[in-house]
Parts: sequence; structure tokens; C-alpha cells
Amino acid sequence: MGLGGARKSKLPLNEIIVGDCMQELAKLPEQCVDLVFADPPYNLQINNELLRPNNKKVDGVDDEWDKFGSFAAYDDFTAAWLRACRRVLKPKGSLWVIGSYHNIFRVGTILQDLGFWVLNDVVWRKTNPMPNFRGRRFTNAHETLVWVSMGSKARYTFNYEAMKALNDELQMRSDWLIPICSGPERLKQDGGCKTHPTQKPEALLHRIILASSNKGDVVLDPFLGSGTTAAVAKRLGRRFIGIERDETYAEAAKARLAAVTPLKARSVETLRGKRAEARIPFGALVEIGLISPGTVLYDARARHEAEVRADGSIAAAGAQGSIHKMGAHVQGAAACNGWTFWYYEVEGTLKPIDALREQARRRLSD
Repeated sequence: MGLGGARKSKLPLNEIIVGDCMQELAKLPEQCVDLVFADPPYNLQINNELLRPNNKKVDGVDDEWDKFGSFAAYDDFTAAWLRACRRVLKPKGSLWVIGSYHNIFRVGTILQDLGFWVLNDVVWRKTNPMPNFRGRRFTNAHETLVWVSMGSKARYTFNYEAMKALNDELQMRSDWLIPICSGPERLKQDGGCKTHPTQKPEALLHRIILASSNKGDVVLDPFLGSGTTAAVAKRLGRRFIGIERDETYAEAAKARLAAVTPLKARSVETLRGKRAEARIPFGALVEIGLISPGTVLYDARARHEAEVRADGSIAAAGAQGSIHKMGAHVQGAAACNGWTFWYYEVEGTLKPIDALREQARRRLSD
């Protein structure tokens, strides 16, 4: 089978693929993924051992996969994997990438050069960061996440109401206070050493996946590492594709996944705002008989009147148009939300037409 045939093959859903991310991404079909979370090499440029004040070695990142010959080499690598992710993302998909001051500004520039649209930069503020042992600059207490859509006018998933519920009914801000991965969650090898030096906390991925994907969506992590993205996606009822080139990390991730039990379907249902609901035009209420032509509509104080017409328009103050246009017309305003402005009468009581829209939505979804 040629490459074209391979790209039409079945998606490797809920699998951890051991291999180079560029080669493995090329095997996936175009526009097959809803969300990408990427934790790429940071290019920390660590050339010497880091020591604590007691001369004990700091367990930092000095692995070969984080080393690049130059900034240009790192930029080429970054542009290549981002292009590959862009190819497999759906038009309404989005991508998150995390980094530190060593790389995130370079990554951000390349994201914009490739046509991605920045939605937010989020600061992950660590409650328990590693101290600055040399005392020559501020302690690095945060990492930065950049969240992008496919373009300036692209649609994307954002579960605003769910994030507000997660934050005690307050809008979720772009600075997140979350502990680093530690305790029982941290994967360890025999002897107590960390399995992976940059394992991310599940709380961080929980928020990202809950915010920007829906149940059943496909979540891709091209640098899966110890498997945090896959573990959280599985638990939250999402499907996942994980790519990891290091066999030791991949095996640890597979063992970790085997112990994850998905939540029940009803447990991962999220609050939905009105913007996520199906659009119902006012004319649909007329068509299905929830409101009749000739019905008189009023504003909340019965100062203005309008008559419903058979085509779903309304007539008021010598003009005819949509519920929104006529609401603005009678007020002399530039715009109006007709759904909340107009009321109809039931047994002497005025009720908002928006209540009829909810009835229509339920009836049309049956």
C-alpha cells in the first residue's frame, strides 16, 4: 500500500504509537483530530550540571531529546511538527503548546507565521516550583501555554460554562495556580528516580481537555512522554492518539493507561451555554404552531406592540422586519435582542418569547 492508501487507513484511536512524531503524523489522514496538546522539547541549553547548595545534583532535564545544535535547528524542528499538526487538525480544531522562557516565544512566532490564531496565552503558576539555587535571578515559578485556533475566523470549541462552573461561577482567568506533578501521581522507576523529567500534572490536562474538547473528540499528543494527556483524555471520555519515540516512556504510559477507568458518560457531561445550542429562527415557532400569525407581541412594560406575520416577521410602528430589527426600531436603538425584548400574552400575563424558543428546540430535537 502506498502512502496515499496508508493515510486512508483506520485511525489508531486510543493507542500509543512508538515512533518519531514527524513520521507518524504523516501517516494520519488530514483533518482527523479535534484537539492537539503538545509538550515539545524546551531546548533548555543546559551544558553543565546544576547543583544544589549542598552540592547535590539537581534532577533536571539534560536528555539528548532536548538538545539542539542552534536556535535555527530548533526553529526548523518546531515549524515541521507544527505544520504536521496543522494538517491533521480539523478546521474547527485547536492546539495547545506549553513551554518555558527558553522556547515559548520562538514557538509563538512560528505559530503565527503558519497561520494559527492566538486565542490565549495562559500562565501556569506552580505552587511548588524548583528554587533558584544560584540566587542570580528570579525563581522560575511558571510555564506558559499558548492556545490557538486554525485562523482568525475559525470556529473552535470553548466550554465557557464548564470553566465557569469549575471556578465557583467566576470566569476562568488566564493565570492558573496548579501544583507541579508530585506524590503518588509522579511515575517512578525502580530506585525512586523519575520515569520522565517533565511529567505534567493531570490537573493541568484536565482543565485543558475539559475546556477545549467535547466527549468523544479525538485528542492528539505528539510528544506523549509519560502519558498524562492520554490518561486524562481516557478518563474524560475522549479518544486519543499518543506518539512517543522513547520506548521506556511509551511502556510507562501504556502501564499507566491500563490502570485508568473512564468516567461514566453522564459524569463527563458539561454545562452548555446558549451559544452552543442549536439556532432556532423565530419563523420556526410560527411554522410548528407555537405562535400564530396575528399574535400581538409586547415589550416587558407593554409600551410597544407588534403583530406576528406568517413569514416569521413582525410589524410594528409602520415597519416590518425581524424580531430583532423591529425591537431596535421601536426603541430607536442601533440593535436589539428580540428574543429577550418581545413578550406574548397568556391569560393576562406577559411571557417572553424566548420560552417558546426553548420549546421549539426540544420539539425539533426529538
